Amino acid sequence: MRPIAWRSRTIFRKPRRMTLVIAAEGVLITLLAYYLGSRFTAIFHGPSAEVGGVWSVISGLVVLQSTIRETLKSSLLRSIGTFIGALIAGLYLTLFGFSMVGMALCAGLTLAICYLVDIFEYARLAAATVVIIAALSQSSPGVPPFLNAFLRFVESSIGVGVCILSVYSMRVFVRRNAPT
Repeated sequence: MRPIAWRSRTIFRKPRRMTLVIAAEGVLITLLAYYLGSRFTAIFHGPSAEVGGVWSVISGLVVLQSTIRETLKSSLLRSIGTFIGALIAGLYLTLFGFSMVGMALCAGLTLAICYLVDIFEYARLAAATVVIIAALSQSSPGVPPFLNAFLRFVESSIGVGVCILSVYSMRVFVRRNAPT
């Protein structure tokens, strides 16, 4: 097996215009998802508003793909995975409260369920959703677990929505012959 060689002529072979479009999408997703995610979360729980913004940005950037079709597929899988993780975390925390072992078991259960429904590619992010919800539940015990889970799911959905909007606006309207 030959090692990967990084040569300038290989790196810069990609169309420069598409490189700028993808960079602009990343900037737009970061700014808009953070703003909308943090503002939405602030309505329900002000102290975790920044986390809401960051979680929205992470979700938006994770689903960004090189084509519109791949971005839409990635968005759907991310949303399903996040829903599974949020539901498991919300149920567990409502019934038993926070514990390290419980958080680990919920993350493992989330990975298993995502594997069973054939979305293992996003199982790791679904498990990360469980950990974020559990950690925020411990740091803010006054927030009901299902509100916490709901906020994390909506923040993720905001990021996914911003990504889809960004991809459609930047690739369809700016560049008519962009990859689909």
